[in-house]
Amino acid sequence: MLLSRIARARPCRAPPTPLFCKHTGGPKSFSAKHSFPHRSSRSKSNPIKYTAITAGLLSSTGLWWLVTSSPANSVPNLSPQTQQHPSTKSSPGLSEDQVTAILSKDAYSYLVRNIPSVDRYDGAQIASNSPCEDTFLHGRFPSPLDDARSGSNSNRWMAWGVFDGHLGRQTADVLQRELVGYVWRRLNALQLSTDQGKGSELEDEVVQQAITRGFVDLDEKIFSTAMAAAAASSTEESLAEKVEKMMPAFAGSCALLSLFNPRTSTLHVACTGDSRAVLAQQNPDGSWTMSPLSTDQTGSNEDEISRVNAEHPNEPAIVRNGRVLGLMVSRAFGDGQWKWPAKVQKELEKRFHGPGLLNSKYEVRTPPYITAEPVVTSTKIEAGRAAFVILATDGLWDFMRSEQAVQLVGGWLDAQVTGRTVVGRVAPAFNEPFDFAHLDKEGVPWGFTEGRTTIQDSNAAVHLMRNALGGSHHELIAGRLAFEPPHSRRVRDDTTVQVVFFNMGSLAGGANGGRDGDRK
Repeated sequence: MLLSRIARARPCRAPPTPLFCKHTGGPKSFSAKHSFPHRSSRSKSNPIKYTAITAGLLSSTGLWWLVTSSPANSVPNLSPQTQQHPSTKSSPGLSEDQVTAILSKDAYSYLVRNIPSVDRYDGAQIASNSPCEDTFLHGRFPSPLDDARSGSNSNRWMAWGVFDGHLGRQTADVLQRELVGYVWRRLNALQLSTDQGKGSELEDEVVQQAITRGFVDLDEKIFSTAMAAAAASSTEESLAEKVEKMMPAFAGSCALLSLFNPRTSTLHVACTGDSRAVLAQQNPDGSWTMSPLSTDQTGSNEDEISRVNAEHPNEPAIVRNGRVLGLMVSRAFGDGQWKWPAKVQKELEKRFHGPGLLNSKYEVRTPPYITAEPVVTSTKIEAGRAAFVILATDGLWDFMRSEQAVQLVGGWLDAQVTGRTVVGRVAPAFNEPFDFAHLDKEGVPWGFTEGRTTIQDSNAAVHLMRNALGGSHHELIAGRLAFEPPHSRRVRDDTTVQVVFFNMGSLAGGANGGRDGDRK
């Protein structure tokens, strides 16, 4: 048997303590633990009596059981109501307050102290799948470079990350828990070259290579864990334990991780997949200059198409219609169907009901076809220059361009300074009641449009999500939010947004004091 010949992995040590803090007052945990009431045993004073009778009228051979019980355990009585028009009872739909409650349900906002340049960050998430397949992280952690240089932990870094899962959220859960730790260990292992001298900083390229290695390490661990579980005997692990360890390899996830080193004022952004990060820096005239910090890695990206084709020169049909053998992204964690050899996939399907081979339209000949290796950029945050970074999964970018997102946050910042609230008003474009047939017609485009801009949220991430889904057009945004899973996927995706503000002391409430990590 193929898997039985795979060398078994050594027992691994317990995972390290997370390097970033989970805020107890922050967003709800993504733990998928649910408690169910246990079925209580029936009281001896209230037994159920079973009587067997011969079912002669209905069956010549079968036995039918009559069940008698006390009134306390009697079958509920249904009271059918005859109504001529049972569907006439209607709801007015989502109110404006209900829309705000849905958008703000998982929002958070933190003031930051004692981390130079970083003043505040906001975040929000809205689900389309159930459960949501997006996860995220945020927080501070000890500098991974201080130990290697001086043995101190006086310098702390900041981390923000969004992870867009697909085919389940199991891979995204692993990234939320483990990715910062894997990257930290690779950075911590760096050794300064002898010609740099004490107190000097590593070159950005060296840091980028270490971050890349941390990403790849974690993806390799996801697959080695799955294969070790498959090779384990039934006495070592139960079937349920094995399946649980395989799920992160069966599912998949994109990853967008941003690390800020305050000592050098450098923002390192690593992207695997199609989540996106953009930087906006303020000009002397108050306008904002937008710079991309990542590039969407999909089957529509010409550079990615060239890379994939070069790695598989004898398979010209790998990328078609913007997809890599049917997958939208060209880089991702997990996704064993695009990484495992066909023989392994067939055996995992047979023994553990794995996802199996890609459908008949594709042939698995020379995997892996996708990689978890990120593209990493490093950008200096200019001292004293107001700036912000937007990180978001593709649920936001499906509705707006990067430039539009920057303009929206810029307008939101102006409103915070002036104290004004702006609510755009949409003139009725049609005489008939609004429905989705009006989308794409003049005045009612599918995505964000400036004419529907509204500024009414204290959280910048919520502000972006509201304007992406409809802005001031209440019928449109309420209609989109009224859809529940799985039908909601037709009108919106899981969406996770983070906005980080640099060199904006007034926005962070610097004059009012407050401790590091205070929530707004």
